[in-house]
Amino acid sequence: MRKNEAGIRKEHETIRNAVGYYDFTHQLLEVTGKDAKAFLDYIFVSSIAKAKVGEAKYTTMLNEDGVIIDDVIVFRIDDELYWVSTLYISDMIRWFDAHKEKMDVSYKDITPVTTMYAVQGPKSGAVLNDFLKEKIDDMKLFTIKDNMIDNVPVKIARSGYTGELGYEIYCKPDDKALVESKLEDYGFKHGISIIATDVIITSLPREKGYVLMSDLAGTNPLEVGFDWTVSWDKKFLGKAALEIVKTHGPKHALLGFTVDDDAAVIEPKEQVMINGEVVGNVTTFTYGYTIEKNIGFALIENAKAKVGDRVTIGKYTAILTDRIFYDVDNARVRNK
Repeated sequence: MRKNEAGIRKEHETIRNAVGYYDFTHQLLEVTGKDAKAFLDYIFVSSIAKAKVGEAKYTTMLNEDGVIIDDVIVFRIDDELYWVSTLYISDMIRWFDAHKEKMDVSYKDITPVTTMYAVQGPKSGAVLNDFLKEKIDDMKLFTIKDNMIDNVPVKIARSGYTGELGYEIYCKPDDKALVESKLEDYGFKHGISIIATDVIITSLPREKGYVLMSDLAGTNPLEVGFDWTVSWDKKFLGKAALEIVKTHGPKHALLGFTVDDDAAVIEPKEQVMINGEVVGNVTTFTYGYTIEKNIGFALIENAKAKVGDRVTIGKYTAILTDRIFYDVDNARVRNK
């Protein structure tokens, strides 16, 4: 599909083989108050209450029907201080307003005063170690720590959306020039590049099986392989409906698929068919430059199709697969 687009391929391979950086500032909601922990623990399916200061949780927010309405990362910054990273902050605030009742919790949009740079790739740690005050070698996945660049305070998170070792630098907008100059100066010997194309939301994360809300729309955590995020031993919004799904089994699965035709063009929402019967719908489609194949995700009815089946999407033949096409054992992300 995009096989011959040299600039896009180059940026994809820069992240896979060296290091790249980009301003990837999500919307950031700061949550505080005596009941902040209890409130967030109720709103999200993961055990936010068990997160220690400096830890982060990838999780989802459900409606009363158990359907995902947002997927986020929740950082515990301090005892009664959390950051929620989202792309839909206005919707989240309205949802919080509708469910906080009399709990002692406050929240505000701190996106205008926060910039986040993603620094991703196998050499990302080496670059940051060269100019941060404190070395980051001991940082575990989904953690966040205070650090310094010269005399400027920043926060460093070990996280990312590329399927590689990666970090995020949180700074004030006034410090963007400083951060970029350090990345360029100290990253030069490591082959650093600024990433300007859409590989950060297409080929890189899709090869790794990472999703967007456009993939999750109308689904529940069990249909999209997020069982591991659900803490069944606590109360959370949408739990009763999700327990029914757990008892009877999910009706759908978010699977991957491959298409051998390099020239294929497939749009989201296109029907997936077997012998003329609709078995699901496409959620995304792109070219995977590491695996050298057109890949996509589709929400499939479990009763009608499974991994390994040959299907038709428009005029193209595809094979249903697991959703993770690259680094299945997560060794790259864990830097093993």
